[in-house]
Amino acid sequence: MDLAKHHLQGTSAIYYIPNFISEDEEQYLLRKIEDSPKQKWKKLNNRRLQLWGGEVLQKNVLFRHDLPPFLNHYPDVLGRLQFTGAFDQSPHKGPNHVILNEYRPGQGIMPHEDGPSYHPVVATISLGSHTAFHYYRYKDNESVNGDSGAMGRSVEPTPSLSLILEPRSVVVTTGELYTMHLHGIDEVDADTFVGDGFLLLPNGSQSLIMNHHMIQDKSIAQIIESGGIIERTTRHSLTCRDVEKVAGGR
Repeated sequence: MDLAKHHLQGTSAIYYIPNFISEDEEQYLLRKIEDSPKQKWKKLNNRRLQLWGGEVLQKNVLFRHDLPPFLNHYPDVLGRLQFTGAFDQSPHKGPNHVILNEYRPGQGIMPHEDGPSYHPVVATISLGSHTAFHYYRYKDNESVNGDSGAMGRSVEPTPSLSLILEPRSVVVTTGELYTMHLHGIDEVDADTFVGDGFLLLPNGSQSLIMNHHMIQDKSIAQIIESGGIIERTTRHSLTCRDVEKVAGGR
């Protein structure tokens, strides 16, 4: 796959691939998620998640567990990601860690960085529902407190960049958009569009959907262009990354 064909124009290092998996593959993955043992879920205030491939412990080291077989067999989403070339420069040449997040309508995640444990590439596969995905900058000329550069820094309230992630799509974030920006999802039940590609944000401002011309779902594309509301349903995301340090060197 030529990843460059999916480069999002106007950005330094974002790639958006619609229909990265088929509808049948999506349903298969959702069944596997539904069948997973309840004790594997970790409940947070705004969502629940599973860690696949192990846990990142002290000193940013991955204590490895086996990945679910279906990630490397049918539909082999990790092999497919590796084939894009997005992870060619990472230590293991492909993802070795996946976070499964479940977002119900009204749930999201505040702007955050992924941190130093990972090679600066992340691929996020969406299952079941769309979402609006935002990138944020820190405010300029503010002091930094604490040992972490992110501590004590205020975030610009309006995204610097917004995308719509369709079901079955993957977005690959690299470069400074990984290392110098934060990303997040607003806690809303539906996304409201005012037309001409603009999304109405919870704070009343508007943000242009940068990949609106790449949307394959005609009904979603029509609402983004003409205005309207798209209700969210339950979305599962597979956040795939390469942890650079692995216990035992594997």
